[in-house]
Amino acid sequence: MATTITPLGTRVLVKRIEEEEQKSEGGIFLPDTAKEKPQEAEVLALGNGKNDDGEVVEFSVKVGDKVLISKYGGTEVKIDGDECLILNESDILGILG
Repeated sequence: MATTITPLGTRVLVKRIEEEEQKSEGGIFLPDTAKEKPQEAEVLALGNGKNDDGEVVEFSVKVGDKVLISKYGGTEVKIDGDECLILNESDILGILG
């Protein structure tokens, strides 16, 4: 059974884009615990766009966009075994081209 989440307000649901295995300069493969979390993500869903005052704000991103997110922003959630992140649109630093 697939779980779906629709973010509320100006929140955005993203999934981090995992990098391939990283290798140190000496040729040693780095375990996941030694890596930094990637800052690149794909937008999976958008909220309804209402801010705290109830005004509708147009999103700068759309579903499918590849974005650069802040390093420590958002809340991690698991959806069907995948780790995703719900964050405010303001935690998105830019759209990758």
